[in-house]
Amino acid sequence: MFNKSNRSRPREASMSRPSFSILPLLLCTSATSAQTSNASLIPNNPSDPAAVVVQSPWAGSSGELGFSSSRGNSTAENLNGRLKARYNEGDWIHSLDLFANRSISNYTETAEDGSVHRYRQTTVERYTGAVGTALQLGEFRQLTATGRHERDRFATYDRLTTFGIGYGTRLINGNRFSLDTQVGPGIRRAHNAYLVRTEIGPIGRGLLDMKYHITDNTDLINNLLIEVGAYNNYMQNDLGVQVAMSQRFAFKAAWQLRHNTEVNENDKKTNTLTTVNLVYSFK
Repeated sequence: MFNKSNRSRPREASMSRPSFSILPLLLCTSATSAQTSNASLIPNNPSDPAAVVVQSPWAGSSGELGFSSSRGNSTAENLNGRLKARYNEGDWIHSLDLFANRSISNYTETAEDGSVHRYRQTTVERYTGAVGTALQLGEFRQLTATGRHERDRFATYDRLTTFGIGYGTRLINGNRFSLDTQVGPGIRRAHNAYLVRTEIGPIGRGLLDMKYHITDNTDLINNLLIEVGAYNNYMQNDLGVQVAMSQRFAFKAAWQLRHNTEVNENDKKTNTLTTVNLVYSFK
């Protein structure tokens, strides 16, 4: 379907190595810090009205950052960050989600005369921004409007923008487990870097948000986004385990999978990203 291209693009590989050694530390920490975390949330005198904490309209907002650097036979630096803002205004909820992932590596090349040259090369560069507004129709029911823009320097679709409207509701509402969904139509505008063309068409959009409280300070979170259209079907799944160290700080181990059905012959349809980040929550 796609013409072969001579463009040589680095792969998004450096950030996709799992950090398995840190996961047991996160899970073990949850058992030791749960009691401390809970005690700090209980007011000294629950019967005193002054002791009741008024929830901020920014509750649910957070920022996270991860960085890794390697030196030796190979030199590489990886940086990823995310800012998720949520503002509650009566029956309206506004949201903002910004994500950045960048990786730079250094390598040497020996010429025929024996001279050694050092080069610095960007191997990963992706930025994503999403905004949303929801009107509450009742408990766990809402009308939504969302927009998303992405730039990926090393992908078949290096630029894309989507806009959609939909209906959202909660499918499961348990003490520890919740499952929310959104469905609706939308439109997508994407630039195909290899065919050098812009593709515009309608899409169907679906979203599933799952959250499970493993312990009082440990959460398992999974977000699934699906966009189905004429030119390409896109799926992104974000799975993470977050362990709260205090009321504001937490560690998060996450695994992201992104899949496109239509890509250039030289590109892979599925890309993964594994991160371990420090999270700061706005209370």
